Amino acid sequence: TNQWFLPAVRGDIPPGCAAHGFVCDGTRILVFGGMVEYGRYSNDLYELQASRWLWKKVKPQAPSTGSPPCPRLGHSFSLYGNKCYLFGGLANESEDSNNNVPRYLNDFYELELQHGSGVVGWSIPVTKGILPSPRESHTAIIYCRKDLGSPKMYIFGGMCGCRLNDLWELDIETMTWSRPETKGTIPLPRSLHTANVIGNKMYVFGGWVPQSAGGEISAHDGEWKCTGSFSYLNLDTTEWIGLISDCQEDKSNLLPGPRAGHCAVAVGTRLYIWSGRDGYRKAWNNQVCCKDLWYLDTEKPPAPSQVQLIRATTNSFQVKWDEVPTVEGYLLQLHADSPVPSAAGIPGTGVPETSVLSSQGGSSLHQSPQSLPSVPYPEMKVDHPSQTNNVIPNNVQVSLSSNSLLKLEGKEKVAAPENKITQETMRNHADATGFKESNAPSLLPVCTSSPKTSANVGELHDLDKRTVNPDASVSSTVSSTQTMVTQQAVKTESSSTNGAVVKDETSLTTFNSKSEAAETAYIMPSTRVNTGQTNDSHSSKTPQRQMAPVKTKDRQWYDVGIFKNNSAVVSQFYLLPEETLSISNKMESADVPDYRLLKKQDLFPGTVYRFRVAAINGCGVGPFSKISEFKTCIPGFPGAPSTVKITKSVDCIHLSWEPPASPSGNILEYSAYLAIRSTQLQENPSQLVFMRIYCGLKTSCIVTAAQLSNAHVDYTSRPAIVFRISAKNERGYGPATQVRWLQDMKTSSSK
Repeated sequence: TNQWFLPAVRGDIPPGCAAHGFVCDGTRILVFGGMVEYGRYSNDLYELQASRWLWKKVKPQAPSTGSPPCPRLGHSFSLYGNKCYLFGGLANESEDSNNNVPRYLNDFYELELQHGSGVVGWSIPVTKGILPSPRESHTAIIYCRKDLGSPKMYIFGGMCGCRLNDLWELDIETMTWSRPETKGTIPLPRSLHTANVIGNKMYVFGGWVPQSAGGEISAHDGEWKCTGSFSYLNLDTTEWIGLISDCQEDKSNLLPGPRAGHCAVAVGTRLYIWSGRDGYRKAWNNQVCCKDLWYLDTEKPPAPSQVQLIRATTNSFQVKWDEVPTVEGYLLQLHADSPVPSAAGIPGTGVPETSVLSSQGGSSLHQSPQSLPSVPYPEMKVDHPSQTNNVIPNNVQVSLSSNSLLKLEGKEKVAAPENKITQETMRNHADATGFKESNAPSLLPVCTSSPKTSANVGELHDLDKRTVNPDASVSSTVSSTQTMVTQQAVKTESSSTNGAVVKDETSLTTFNSKSEAAETAYIMPSTRVNTGQTNDSHSSKTPQRQMAPVKTKDRQWYDVGIFKNNSAVVSQFYLLPEETLSISNKMESADVPDYRLLKKQDLFPGTVYRFRVAAINGCGVGPFSKISEFKTCIPGFPGAPSTVKITKSVDCIHLSWEPPASPSGNILEYSAYLAIRSTQLQENPSQLVFMRIYCGLKTSCIVTAAQLSNAHVDYTSRPAIVFRISAKNERGYGPATQVRWLQDMKTSSSK
């Protein structure tokens, strides 16, 4: 929502302090040291449980050798695993806080944490190599290469009578200090800057730097200024890359202004920069505190999870997918199982099949290119926020050019989903077809609402107080109710399912294509899961319905639209002109068509459609998700049951549901099914086998412990027991609602 709020904290609330150490470990925050008032520093340690907004002053044990850390400010405090690492800072040698005698530190401590809450104590590790020189207002980050697995701590810059720009490395496993050799242009000496790790890069922004480019000048004699320069260090190659130079002009205010003492935090692949102050060292009265919030998209977003079905009708789908953090929208595409006519008579626009426009909605996210005077630095794009709409309109333009490095745009408010639903994220890191990966980041400002005190903190953060049951039903090809029942430790979730063979409880005989099996074959569908964008594309077996194989490269994908939220109601899609049907997917810089000139095609009943979705941020369109396959309902059959609830008892569970919203006649009976273990499942894990556990008119049933003991625990995403529920009218069974009842790891391992 981009809205600040002031939580109602309680407990041992710490006094206000500056230049403290701060780490975030899950839902708890640890704060150490800092300046309480001029000349008076602290060495207190506080813990905030953000899930309850409860402060607690903790008292770690003193180290077995040596003294605990002295009061200080400007130190670094870094988290890796269950340990925090404290280095350096500035202490006051004088006992009189009014008589400040500064002493720069280079001591090094390790703080062991307890799981969840609390700390064990301080220790002083025995290190090898040469210690970094004493300093304060430096930065420290920890990075671990995926292939080597040896965590390293990197310390950069700081202040010790003069500003520094040296880089130090500590191997945490061997506790060995070293100074790595770097390539590229080293950033100017600085202090009170920020450094954050995203991927294999350490991003350094802002800080105090020399007024002149004369190198290290005495802080007492030279002039210093705040900078808005921005660089990153590739931690694998130790090469510095400059993104924004210190002398780069920014007359249009398209970049964050010069600042020091700001804060920066990485969320996924996005870097947020907040506040700070600007001004010269010798002109404190002229300093200005910043109140702006910016973010930097460093790369294209990852692939979302597969599209999941919430509701299917004869001519529409209600779908959703797992939310991807820090994105501006989602491009949803479909491919029809049956041939789709092209839009004849419409001029071609030379657009790749992954075009990103929608002619619906009234909100604007326009990006107008503006040139900057310095050639080596990137093209800028600016936008101002406007009202939020679910579908981005036809004047949206997403930059697909790999040479567009930085962009500036307002971030629109994205409404949070009404239902709090536990979701799986299955990520496909392949690049989106037709879009070239760019290593360049995109820098954007964020519009926020003014802060306010929240009187409903419990409603926002305490989800355990209520049961959430989204209204969800599933079509004949893929399931998808996803529900979270937090009471009594019962959890369910939705997931796209693989092909299923339905078995009856009594005979356990595989259904054939006749009699009741013909009805249930429709309600117990199969799902083809294709990776689409990767080399390991595959299709699971579908015994109920045989289809001719379709090569991915022969499929034509059609845009449904760009959506701000992670859900959509799909009843139409856009047809591309004939001229664009033969365009290669590999085109990188084609014009985006005007959707107002394109025809729309309605969905047909009883037709299979394949869906994929990609996330969009300032860097462009990310890779597409794996492919999901859904089928519109056949007229006359009942819809799927909705609002499935699971209640756990001592020796059984209670399963209940609501009747279909569109029964299409009288409901004659309901059937509930349970995925069970079988030898066939061992041979083909993607082929679920179901046993009917209930058949009757009631909208609820009891699942006994004996039945649950035979349940198959599906590990497709998180471990879960799978149920399906369907309704039958005079014409037969309609589509089924599937729920995944999440299991604890201990429970699932014992089954």
